[in-house]
Amino acid sequence: MEELTISELPELVKEGRTVLFFTASWCGDCKFLKPFMPAVESDFADIKFIEVDTDASMDLAQELNIFGIPSMVVFQDGQEVGRLVNKDRKTKQEVEDFLNSVA
Repeated sequence: MEELTISELPELVKEGRTVLFFTASWCGDCKFLKPFMPAVESDFADIKFIEVDTDASMDLAQELNIFGIPSMVVFQDGQEVGRLVNKDRKTKQEVEDFLNSVA
């Protein structure tokens, strides 16, 4: 993954629904969730998912107050509409419940 900067964020989230999925290569709970993400993305095909490496994009993570991973921030037409931000392990069902709650 390459770095995602704060200045790039408005363009990436300006249209439709976008989920920023914050993760890191060393994160065990992220590795637990990653195998489920293709199914989640398929179930929510109308949402654009962007994986963000917190180590490579530390400024963006700090700007969005991401202090635990894996975490997700949902944008709709450029505005934040929901967040699942904590350091807890998340199941596929928890992620899908969260996405349904902000639909």
